[in-house]
Amino acid sequence: MRGLLLCCLAALATSQNLRYDISLDPKKTYEYKYEGEVKFGLGKANLAESGVRITCKATITGASPQQFLLQVSELAFAEYNGFEGKDDYVPSPKVTKRLTSELAQPFMFMYTKGHVSDIRASAKVSTTVVNIIRGILSFFQLTVKTTQNIYELKEIGIHGNCESNYAIEENEETKDWIITKVVDVTNCKEKAAMHRGMATAMADKLSKERGESVMSTMKYNYTIKPTPEGGLITTAHGFEQQHFSAFNVKGGSFKMEAMKNLVLLSVNDTHRARTYGPLEIKGNIVYKFEDVNINIPMMMQNLDNPVPKAMELIKRLSEANSGHIDNATTEDSMKLYHLMRVIPYEGLENMWKQLAENPKYRRWFLDSIVETADVKVLNFMETRFKANDLTPFEAMHTILMAFHHLQVTPNLIEMAKVFLKLPFSKSNTYLWHTVALSYGSLVNKYCVYYVPCLVTAAQPLMDMATEALRSGNKEEMLLALKALGNAGHPGSIKTIMRFLPGVAVTPLDLPLRVQNEAVQAMRLMTTRDPHSVVQDVTLTIFLQKHVPSEVRMHAFKILLRTKPSMALVSTVTARLLEETDLQVASFAYSYLHGLASSRTPDNHYLSIASSLAVKILAPRFGRLSYFCSKAKHADWFDDTDRWLTGVTSELFMLRNASNIIPSELVSSEKIHIIGRIIELLELGIRADGIKDLFGDSIPGFKGDFSMSDLMAIFRVLQQWERLDNDKPVLSVYSRITGQEWFFADLSKDTLRNIISAFSPAAGKSSPLWAMMESLQRGVSWDYTRAFLVLEARYFEATSLGLPVEISKYYNTITACNFKVAKVTVNPPLTENIAQLLNSETTVETDGYAGSTKDFWVFYGTNTKFFQSGSELKIKRPLAVPWKLSAKINMPGKKFELDFPPSKEEIELLSIRSDLYAVSRNIEEPDAGKMTPMMSPSEAPSPDQVLKPYIWYPSSKMCYEYNIYGVGFCMEYKLKRQYYQEEYPLYYFLGYSKMAFRIIPAQTTKAVEKIHFELDVGPSKHPMSARQLLETVRRLSKEATQQTDLSSDSSERDRDRNHTILLEPQSSATQAVFNFKAFAISENQKAEGYDSVMYFTPEANIKNAQLIVSQVEGNTNWKMCVDTSLDAEAKAHITWGDNCQAYDMSMEAAVAYVNGSKPDLKAKVKWSRISEYMTELGKRIERYIPGVALLYGFSQKNERNPEKEVSASVLAAWTDSVDVEIKLPEYTVYNKAMSYPVQWNSEWLYCNMTSSTEY
Repeated sequence: MRGLLLCCLAALATSQNLRYDISLDPKKTYEYKYEGEVKFGLGKANLAESGVRITCKATITGASPQQFLLQVSELAFAEYNGFEGKDDYVPSPKVTKRLTSELAQPFMFMYTKGHVSDIRASAKVSTTVVNIIRGILSFFQLTVKTTQNIYELKEIGIHGNCESNYAIEENEETKDWIITKVVDVTNCKEKAAMHRGMATAMADKLSKERGESVMSTMKYNYTIKPTPEGGLITTAHGFEQQHFSAFNVKGGSFKMEAMKNLVLLSVNDTHRARTYGPLEIKGNIVYKFEDVNINIPMMMQNLDNPVPKAMELIKRLSEANSGHIDNATTEDSMKLYHLMRVIPYEGLENMWKQLAENPKYRRWFLDSIVETADVKVLNFMETRFKANDLTPFEAMHTILMAFHHLQVTPNLIEMAKVFLKLPFSKSNTYLWHTVALSYGSLVNKYCVYYVPCLVTAAQPLMDMATEALRSGNKEEMLLALKALGNAGHPGSIKTIMRFLPGVAVTPLDLPLRVQNEAVQAMRLMTTRDPHSVVQDVTLTIFLQKHVPSEVRMHAFKILLRTKPSMALVSTVTARLLEETDLQVASFAYSYLHGLASSRTPDNHYLSIASSLAVKILAPRFGRLSYFCSKAKHADWFDDTDRWLTGVTSELFMLRNASNIIPSELVSSEKIHIIGRIIELLELGIRADGIKDLFGDSIPGFKGDFSMSDLMAIFRVLQQWERLDNDKPVLSVYSRITGQEWFFADLSKDTLRNIISAFSPAAGKSSPLWAMMESLQRGVSWDYTRAFLVLEARYFEATSLGLPVEISKYYNTITACNFKVAKVTVNPPLTENIAQLLNSETTVETDGYAGSTKDFWVFYGTNTKFFQSGSELKIKRPLAVPWKLSAKINMPGKKFELDFPPSKEEIELLSIRSDLYAVSRNIEEPDAGKMTPMMSPSEAPSPDQVLKPYIWYPSSKMCYEYNIYGVGFCMEYKLKRQYYQEEYPLYYFLGYSKMAFRIIPAQTTKAVEKIHFELDVGPSKHPMSARQLLETVRRLSKEATQQTDLSSDSSERDRDRNHTILLEPQSSATQAVFNFKAFAISENQKAEGYDSVMYFTPEANIKNAQLIVSQVEGNTNWKMCVDTSLDAEAKAHITWGDNCQAYDMSMEAAVAYVNGSKPDLKAKVKWSRISEYMTELGKRIERYIPGVALLYGFSQKNERNPEKEVSASVLAAWTDSVDVEIKLPEYTVYNKAMSYPVQWNSEWLYCNMTSSTEY
């Protein structure tokens, strides 16, 4: 009895000492079985997936109270690639062996209160393997609170610093705790994630609020057994899901599913300590990224001994793509970039020495070395600049691409500063521009990835601007400000303010162009420091009326980039009501008007503020004409939020009060995609010299752009010698992704040289004469360029310790070559170029122009050992080969082209794409698996609950022209299996092929050549004007008589119209041109088509007739077109046998309703048309209602004239129109349809004296 009591007391004491807080006993050895797998696909039945699985035994042994040893044994690695239910994981012994060699090493870690830290391993162990260990140890990263059942907290884990939610339940029988832990991976702080290649794509927070393109969830389930030493994990399960789409994940997504399990096998006492060698610190539990530049996701290749492999690849690619593009080799350029990234600097120098003498190899080497994207390319380029062994163009192109592709670090920024000081950088004007602008872009990228961004990065550019200001060097001021604009560093604002009127501490009299450039230099600061200094500075400049109009307009543009508040827009609106400068007022009002209708998320609040401003300003500025400065903004964004995409287009026209020519024109395009805004392209032109030349008017200019107007403009241009020597005639610039990469000025001296070189009086010393001599000797040119346009990558950690990567690659190879075999000038040139105007020139040439674009999207895991995921591949080849002879007879105004007949099929353009489940590993790099995502079987599995839609459209249409022996084929083939909820993703999921080809066609007789001839000389047609018109009239009349007319009245109307159109005129009728397209056969009559256009000038009326005839022995096919243009435009077309088979007429006119609102009316009538046109018309008639409904049209079912279609567009208001379209069966209409361009019949012109009279 006493013994039983003692046992009960002991059991009670023990139970009271049991603990649930997680810990490991340093005196014990724990043995676990670990299994982790990850799969990538669409998560749908009958669609291929890929994945990897790692299984092992993990043994944890105590080394000290808080330090433990982890050893991995019995490792197995397997790959999955195929279809669920049909395929299984396939073991990979070679990869297993490779991983075992590292995983067998000992790993030490600190463990305190359920938290892992201070992981140590041998120096030989790679980051990839340490991350796999992190995936195992992440099971032990657990915070157990014994006083709460449900709680949330932020804790460090493999994904970073993330919000975790815990729920605890107790098993009443075993007293084990069941713990559920959910980690919010999507919104982690200090997330284990990394972007590459998206530095210039601005994040759009408001767009991301509408939907996500990547969403991740992580859930753990634990069984915790209580022990006196602490809670012991007996089983654990982790399940992670990620959804990815190029659009919104709610419209269908790729899926990543990662599962891992941990099962306790045994717990034993540690009998003796384990020995291990020296270990180095590898970091804490948070996932660490390795050198991602080396692991390109679309390939696996052995990177040992890379120099000879890269040399061989450069030579092979160069030869294969010389003279044309070999589409089978274009993807190998990515292999070349891959190899170049692992070649040491010394290896690159050796390659240069061996390849530089061959022009083709040299070009391929320079194109590929920029993709090393690290310190090696800077060292290489510095050596080249110091040795002066690059041409200026080579240096420009290489430094531009090298800086833009560089994976920037603080050390590389310091190295890049050297190029601003090297003498070779300033040896060529455009090279110096490229170096400075590219360095500015590098600083911009640096500031994206390193926050805060040290001002020392932009200091060389700030010093350059300060020195230019001190010395008064206008060119250097412009360059420094443009480079600072590329950098967008907030720390440079004080330097920029020294150039700004109205805010500079010491005002200076600077050129207007410099002031404008200083304002634009703040454009990228708006995303980094929008609501403080930039907003204050631009608002101050805009509100000061003594500042030049152009500078104020630029300031207003930058001010709106800061996304001002409603209060600030209201302030600007109030000041605009008092504005006396109509140029500024018109620019600001038109910009606000465009933004008021903006639909893009980034302008959501600004659009509301702008719409209110426009209502206030419209009565005062709504009728300012296009002779005032304007800013046009138009955009579109997907309202369904499924695409999360949009586009923006802006056009800025800046004028001043004293010039008829605009001072500046700027066009910019943006795209909105996956929560980012990409400033795709911006082009700008300044017309400083030209606008001064034209002044405030053009003598003799009426405004109808007739020949007299063109001659008036030409007479002004002939006075170009009056231009100011110190002012550019024209200036242009270009920006890509918001970064200015090129600008140039056309000076008066350059213009004089161009005019002299191409003047008809130019003699033997001119470049044009030298070019003609070279062509007569025969020339050839071969150019091929490889260019990695896009490498955008995003990386995240998974709970397995494997990375998940989303990558987009866009590579293009462009080739152009031509050979001029023979050029003959008769009579030959003897004195000057003007003799060409009295000579006949014959040219024989052949060549090729084309480009092949390869695009990849990869979603999966990518390590140096293996790759697994989903891969979209798109290839778009474009090829235009030619062989021709041309004859140009200048005195006779005759131009002839001869082409040989097509003997083989030529694919001009094609697009091919497919989606694959891919698996690759480094041990068998050439044995990778690429399984098309769609199963070869079209039928879904019988046990599927949800059946997919199956769509396999295909078509091939060929049109053969037997006369010429040539045909054209268009074909497409698509394969899709999708579910309704996968819109719009399913557009891209499956096989696609589209192609356009030229094919040989069967001919009735052998064709020697295809001949085109254009004769624009005096009429040699034997028909007189009266004969011509009578003939056309007779043919049209006969066609009308043979057609069933709907009523007698319509016949009388048509006769009357014919009489008006075809009234015989005087003998002034003349042939405008004669065009022939013939198939020439040896010793046989030519066949083809002959067309002649005649023009009959009258007072206030312009008549023209076109006759097209088929030239062939057994046909009398003709087409007759008779047009008249006076108050209204009319055209009558008849065709068929002697122009009598078919008949159609068209007319259009503009009237003014109530004397002010323009009303455009157009009508098409027919009495008889071909069956093909009838069927096409019916198809269009069935298609229109759906499209009309999409664009907001209404429909009335009413009977209209049977053989007539009419349309009316009435300007309802300054920015809307009423549209009505009548078809035989129904009418569609839209009242007050929005129109992007304002009109007004009562325009108010900008007062050149800035009067307050509006």
